[in-house]
Amino acid sequence: MNLNIGFVSLGCDKNRIDSEIMLSKLSKEGYKIVNDEKEADIIIINTCGFINSAKEESINTILEMAENKKTGRCKLIIVAGCMAERYKGELLEEMPEIDAVVGTGNYYDICNIVKEALSGKYGIVKTDNLNYNFNYEERILTTPKHYAYIKIAEGCDNQCSYCIIPKLRGKFRSRDMDSIIHEAKELSKKGVKEIILVAQDTTMYGVDIYGKRMLPQLLKNLEAIEEIQWIRVMYSYPEKISDELIETIAKSNKICHYFDIPIQHISNNILKQMKRASSSEEIITKINNIRNKVPDAVIRTSLIVGFPGETEEDFNKLKQFLMDYKLDRVGVFTYSIEKDTIAAKMKDQIDDDIKNKRKDILMKLQSEISFNKNKEQIGKIIDVIIDGKTKNNQYYGRTYKDAPEIDQQVFINCNDNKIDIGTIIKVKIIKAYTYDLIGVVYDESCK
Repeated sequence: MNLNIGFVSLGCDKNRIDSEIMLSKLSKEGYKIVNDEKEADIIIINTCGFINSAKEESINTILEMAENKKTGRCKLIIVAGCMAERYKGELLEEMPEIDAVVGTGNYYDICNIVKEALSGKYGIVKTDNLNYNFNYEERILTTPKHYAYIKIAEGCDNQCSYCIIPKLRGKFRSRDMDSIIHEAKELSKKGVKEIILVAQDTTMYGVDIYGKRMLPQLLKNLEAIEEIQWIRVMYSYPEKISDELIETIAKSNKICHYFDIPIQHISNNILKQMKRASSSEEIITKINNIRNKVPDAVIRTSLIVGFPGETEEDFNKLKQFLMDYKLDRVGVFTYSIEKDTIAAKMKDQIDDDIKNKRKDILMKLQSEISFNKNKEQIGKIIDVIIDGKTKNNQYYGRTYKDAPEIDQQVFINCNDNKIDIGTIIKVKIIKAYTYDLIGVVYDESCK
């Protein structure tokens, strides 16, 4: 084939997995994958179209990559992913640099799409296959070799009033459990030690194909894979975190005691307008239940401020909630008006200045909470998985409390001692910052 393909993957980890599958398919067809877009004959951008900032990043990336048609060897620009699914017609009309758009349910056909584009066909649109069935596909990992994401379901049946995802990813569809176990085993053979389970809603896993929620059983089956040392679950909706799931995690030495629970708000007024299934009281009960049954549990959440109609009273409830419950990891987002959602048509839209002010208030509060929690770690000896080295040759890694790229890191002072990337070592914490920790290897001469 003798053609080079450059790839840019934006957005969430579910998008990353789609990109890894496309990379594998293209590589098997004989295309060479290159990291330098200037060396690429074909550039594929897998986009995110969830909120305005993600769309802006996607558009800027497309334009930046398209410059290689003028200055490099690039012949084709192909846009895939959520933004392609959502704005297929507009993209081709407004950005003539694009040769093809590939939707979220058509990425598996990427090789044929590339061939069509190379044959001279312009304006290829492959979208609208939202409810396709998927199972195991080989991937080229774009993560460090010791951890990988596994998508256990696709799509979403939740009808949150602010969210466009069901229209971009289709109905909720679980993967066959044997397919997931097979993939985890294959990844473990390649050296993966930490697997991270993702879906739009992991707690719904199995309902559509097994008639009940099967995440606890899936976790137990994954525990049996000897080479896998850490299992992390992301995107768990609070109302669906069952006692069985909590107990499964509590009893496990492999499943990270890490609960990623996107609650979005705590005011019942806003939760109702968001069409969320949990009430404030139910969320608080769930948090207390987790902390009672899993004393070392880490709770991560995401919050939205500035939702239409959010009053000062609503916001103050959210602020007080953070002060009272001191969650470990918190991401705060300003509400983004998304066309074709219920919330976009609501009255009482909030000014951007107010949204940003509220976000800043919560982030400042959370930074204080995070710093105080980190200070409590000084002097403790904890397990850290080594993710890499800085430019200054300082090792860094994560505890079970931290997911890659979104949570904090532990930086390790270790003199000239060599540590293999991907190993889990004992580290003594000696210093704390707001979102990071400093430690030394506990059982080495640098301790």
